[in-house]
Amino acid sequence: MDTLQVKQRIAALSDEIRKHNYNYYVLSMPVIGDFEFDLLLEELIRLETDYPEFIEPDSPTQHVGGGIAKEFQQVQHKYPMLSLGNTYSEEEIRDFEERIHKIIGDEVEYVCELKFDGVAIGLTYRQGILVQAITRGDGIQGDDVTTNIKTVRSIPLKLHGQGYPEEFEIRGEIILPHASFGKINLQRIDNGDEPFANPRNAASGSLKMLDSAEVANRHLDGFFYYIPGYHPAFKSHYECLTAARSWGFKISDYVVRCKTLEDIFDYLNTWNTARYDLPFDIDGIVIKVNDLRQQEMLGFTAKSPRWAIAYKFKAAQVTTKLLSVAFQVGRTGAITPVANLQPVQLAGTIVKRASLHNAGIIASLDVRIGDTVFVEKGGEIIPKIVGVDLDQRPVDAVPLTFISDCPECGTALVRTEGESAWYCTNETGCPPQIKGKLEHFISRKAMNIDSLGEGKIEILFDNGLVHHCADLYDLTYDRLIGLEKTYESTEDKKEKKISFREKTVANILNGIEASKKVSFDHVLYALGIRFVGETVAKKLATHFISVEKLIDADFNELIEVEEIGEKIAQSVRAWFSEPKNLELINRLKAAGIRFTMDESLVPPISTRLTGFTFVVSGVFEKFSRDELKKTIEAHGGKNTGSISAKTSYLLAGENMGPEKRKKAEKLGVPILSESEFLNFLQ
Repeated sequence: MDTLQVKQRIAALSDEIRKHNYNYYVLSMPVIGDFEFDLLLEELIRLETDYPEFIEPDSPTQHVGGGIAKEFQQVQHKYPMLSLGNTYSEEEIRDFEERIHKIIGDEVEYVCELKFDGVAIGLTYRQGILVQAITRGDGIQGDDVTTNIKTVRSIPLKLHGQGYPEEFEIRGEIILPHASFGKINLQRIDNGDEPFANPRNAASGSLKMLDSAEVANRHLDGFFYYIPGYHPAFKSHYECLTAARSWGFKISDYVVRCKTLEDIFDYLNTWNTARYDLPFDIDGIVIKVNDLRQQEMLGFTAKSPRWAIAYKFKAAQVTTKLLSVAFQVGRTGAITPVANLQPVQLAGTIVKRASLHNAGIIASLDVRIGDTVFVEKGGEIIPKIVGVDLDQRPVDAVPLTFISDCPECGTALVRTEGESAWYCTNETGCPPQIKGKLEHFISRKAMNIDSLGEGKIEILFDNGLVHHCADLYDLTYDRLIGLEKTYESTEDKKEKKISFREKTVANILNGIEASKKVSFDHVLYALGIRFVGETVAKKLATHFISVEKLIDADFNELIEVEEIGEKIAQSVRAWFSEPKNLELINRLKAAGIRFTMDESLVPPISTRLTGFTFVVSGVFEKFSRDELKKTIEAHGGKNTGSISAKTSYLLAGENMGPEKRKKAEKLGVPILSESEFLNFLQ
């Protein structure tokens, strides 16, 4: 064949293989056998190997894998990947529907879908070609796993059909079917490896593998259920799913529209038992408002959409024997009792330990050593003891006594009035607290020193090299080289060794140096001040701009900050009033850590819109909706997703939903056009 014939043959083979992939992996209706399919794929691979200039990024051979990545890049989501609010009862679903009607007031149609138990993923397509795949991560940014996602044969690398946007994102769940899970575990057992605990963990681990050829061998699958953003071609969520199916995406066959609560409850009751017959795992049902205009009216909270809710199936429960209780010390000094159990299978995992939370829970359960206890997974994730089978209690069982001294350093425990937890106050001399604070300081959402970890921190601590987080910045090559530790792996129980060799030491020092560029809000979170999480740290950093102003802020100034209540304000004041903490800050400053908010991260333009709340709706001529929202925030204003009496203005574009306009007029909310808004801003 000449080069033109080769190019034409590659194109023809690619189209034919795509159709067979779609028939087999999406429709489950193959029209040729495996042998015939393999011959086609082998011919395509051979031609692409001989003529690499004709390989296209959407070639079906990308499903085979073969690329090896050094690491995964972090990428920010265009639209935050929020979680869903959870419910466990029909009564809570009735409350959800009541809230919907209070805001909308119209007749509402719902869509019910299966809640897949896998790994959330967002795929971006440009001109019908898959260009990026991002995991959920923390909801704001996730890992770019595009190369691995291309190995999932049910995911189209090139869309077919018509009507898809020039660029769009679709979200779904990567799962490991039961058949694939079973084969992988049999292979791992044959190789002498520990089998995976459950399909969800196996799917998550597979997506994070650096060798895409290995990922291809795992035979992952995926279902898709949501297209974020504004798409004027569709009026309902159900229409979006129908269109996505026509473009080649695998959409669940069990999506139904429901008019009434009774329809929803019938669906829930059906799948509460039928889920065990599925070839993959689900952990609940998702209920969504179908009409996209109504979704827009309902909007979002900071964490989840108001137009959707997840009904979680009742947690699986088993009985087993309580063998002993250990007491663990956290980085804040909180003492957590942990039950050691006779191993038992629970929801796909072997459970050996469970939380007892605090002294109050132990007393209320009256749990005793030797008891037969009821164990379930809270939210089907964390095992916990929920009750005792008193009929099985040994006659010589005695009540458990909560410890009075720290099990690690012997300090007398204290409990603050109004709190349930007991604390060890020896934060500068209790090893678990010291190591816990160091591990928190280096974590990804804090200083992001990923070249360090729990094992390496322990080596540094055991060798007396670090006691406070500022000690990290005094480390040198000569102090690190040659350090090592042997330990038993918790995964495979094999002896392993951590050695500080040339490359390891270089990576640690480079990671520590890079942390000096971390922004003030992350530094503030890294300090580990009680009740100051990521969101609170960002609120405080952007409000006070510098650590000096934060140190000088009194209680009243602190509670004026959005989302800062009395408990947080008291904790912040207490932390900054300690001389040892001020000394720590001075040491970190001297090391080059940032304690002033970057100008680029602080609203820089004006306070013109301070005190005003806007709802942005419709399509605009000069700006996108996201650009207008950023402009509002840059001038001190706030955005919200739904209109209420507290809304200052409705910023209205073309094709805005009539219900939103009607509600604004009813409540007397002023309506601005794009040009009127710009004049108002000036």
